[in-house]
Amino acid sequence: MAGWDCVPHLSEHDKAELLKSLPPHQRDARTKGLPSLGAGAIYPVPESEIICEPFFIPAHWKKAYGMDVGWNKTAAVWGATDPDGGVSYLYSEHYRGQAEPSVHAAAIKGRGDWIMGAIDPASHGRAQKDGENLYDMYIEQGLLIRNADNAVEAGIHTVFELLSTGRLKVFSTLQNLLKEYRVYRRNENGKIVKENDHLLDCLRYYVMTGRDIARTKPVAERATRQRTSDWRAG
Repeated sequence: MAGWDCVPHLSEHDKAELLKSLPPHQRDARTKGLPSLGAGAIYPVPESEIICEPFFIPAHWKKAYGMDVGWNKTAAVWGATDPDGGVSYLYSEHYRGQAEPSVHAAAIKGRGDWIMGAIDPASHGRAQKDGENLYDMYIEQGLLIRNADNAVEAGIHTVFELLSTGRLKVFSTLQNLLKEYRVYRRNENGKIVKENDHLLDCLRYYVMTGRDIARTKPVAERATRQRTSDWRAG
């Protein structure tokens, strides 16, 4: 990839003038060489406007996650909301294929077994391998999950509104989600291209349902950890 910073003959004035002539969804592609889908992009918001560097999330921010299940790929995205500014931040992701529910559940609980998740309603179907209900299997593994609102177009509209108004940010470390973001598109007939979109589905589940069931870490658990920690080291 090559961007404008790699072109020495362009002055800062030239760059500013050229930038004014570009629509928002083309700016990262033209200026930084990042892949773009032009008019077909479902979320035509430049990455530069949604990405932020990771930071410590305060304990009083409510957390939740969205989860998409399948044998070829199971994914989850965690988000936390600033109660003062109302901005939600996507801060962690799980992205793995061809593994048993116990493997995925262990990875998800590792981010906090108290965090509630909004899961794809299709999880009530049958697992390919043994015919068991995936939703029940994850419940048995100890996940705290609820069925997600899977209204696709309404979810896309809500996500786009949050992204375009600066109320939804993504940690730069979520590289798999950002890869999907760059290729999430509609075809010539306006239909969503259903490939490489597992984490984007998780994002919809988090926005549409996860934020409603989000919560902070139980006080008893926080208090226990405080009593056993070294006050000098935190």
